[in-house]
Amino acid sequence: MISVETALAQIFALVSPVGTETVGLADAHGRILRRPLVATRNQPPFAASSMDGYAVCNPVRPSQRIQVIGEAAAGHAFKGVIAPGQALRIFTGAPIPAGADRVIIQEDVTRDGDVITIGDTLDSARYIRDEGIDFKAGFTLTAPRRLTPSELALIAAMNISEVSVSKRPTVAIISSGDELVMPGETPRPDQIIASNVFALKALAEQEGASAYILPIASDTEDSLRAVLALAEDADLVITIGGASVGDHDLVGPVLEKLGAERSFYKVAMRPGKPLMAATMGKSVVLGLPGNPVSAIVCGHVFMRPALRAMLGLPATSMIENVAKVTVDLCANGPRAHYLRAILGTGGTITPLPDQDSALLRLLTSAEALMIRPAHDAPRKAGEQMKYIAL
Repeated sequence: MISVETALAQIFALVSPVGTETVGLADAHGRILRRPLVATRNQPPFAASSMDGYAVCNPVRPSQRIQVIGEAAAGHAFKGVIAPGQALRIFTGAPIPAGADRVIIQEDVTRDGDVITIGDTLDSARYIRDEGIDFKAGFTLTAPRRLTPSELALIAAMNISEVSVSKRPTVAIISSGDELVMPGETPRPDQIIASNVFALKALAEQEGASAYILPIASDTEDSLRAVLALAEDADLVITIGGASVGDHDLVGPVLEKLGAERSFYKVAMRPGKPLMAATMGKSVVLGLPGNPVSAIVCGHVFMRPALRAMLGLPATSMIENVAKVTVDLCANGPRAHYLRAILGTGGTITPLPDQDSALLRLLTSAEALMIRPAHDAPRKAGEQMKYIAL
């Protein structure tokens, strides 16, 4: 068995970034930006009023009467110049006219016809957003990064309508085993429902991949070969079950006959020891264990980082947060343990009482995978533990 860290490093050695494509900004949410973006203009491109009021020249004083000579609104600049003793009615977002250097908010004046009188409670604020106060021409949005809604607004303000993003890696997901049927079918008394594929498809799509579920492969070489043939164009092939060494575990032998080159088999972790990685043609293959929780945990620990690397993001493990464990923990064994846990107030984490790898219902209650390193010493309540947020 190899460590989780070694397994991840070997998986990263197998994958490579997919190509890029250009998409419109309206379709770029969640995509991975692959080329930096450079602003060619200042934002705002002119000094603008931040409030409704009157643009004037300093100095002004309480009770002063000032002549209003015009009006400016957003998108409708005043073409003239404001001289001392003059004011321009101005609205939020409108350009500050030449000659003016402050805005008096409308609450601080009274108006009679074309004359305003400044009130006694005049404050000292300018109420002007200076040109380029948000960003200036030459500002660069770096890549790679996963584009957020706020970043889409920023890119739009930079006057950029299209971006270069990673293509979506294609992920083919295959369950194997005579004991499996799809949801909605009528299982025999000795069969169960294939469930893992739906979680793994969702996880892959959450990372930005295009994932599809292939038919269940039965426990025959011909069936598994036929289903694997349907995945030959996928960037990443996920097999679930059949990767162990029992008489009916055919994934490894069949992949070998198809020319796959195996990188490793078995990882020192629980749940998820019977994990395999290989290459087959243009595809990278991850063979996950068949137990529902084991497969999904391996999806978080291995599949998600692999997809991020394929999308051009840094090849790193999932972000590990830290929280204080609420209970005492006995010493851990020779395999890293990823315990389903819930997060509490004050930065705390509590492992769920039952860690059976077949219990999906408890996984839905989990908010994190708390990580116990291999051979971890006993822990006392209050000690800091690393975790992966779910």
